[in-house]
Amino acid sequence: VQLQASGGGSVEPGGTLRLTCTAFGSFVSINDLGWYRQAPGKQRELVATANLYGRPKYADAAKGRFTISRDNDKNTLFLQMNSLKSEDTATYYCAKARKRVIYGMDNWGKGTQVTVSS
Repeated sequence: VQLQASGGGSVEPGGTLRLTCTAFGSFVSINDLGWYRQAPGKQRELVATANLYGRPKYADAAKGRFTISRDNDKNTLFLQMNSLKSEDTATYYCAKARKRVIYGMDNWGKGTQVTVSS
């Protein structure tokens, strides 16, 4: 399966972006999916995950501002990001789990850049 992320860009603090990740080559409806991010000089970190039923889990930094969702019919994962802060600046990656997140992520997209700056 190939994961293709899009929707990144440059916004001012307080702005919004909607990231989209589409899976090609295989259906991912039975897999947990997630968004991760990596800022320059920092380790990659979890942003949010959605299980096969769409039940979300968020990192503390994302709670109350980001919403993860999925459309299994379209093999697509979304991340709605509101009230963006400069510290949200990073490359965002979507990933597919080996069925469940606890078993690890086994497939990663190439990433989409998000820059929050005034």
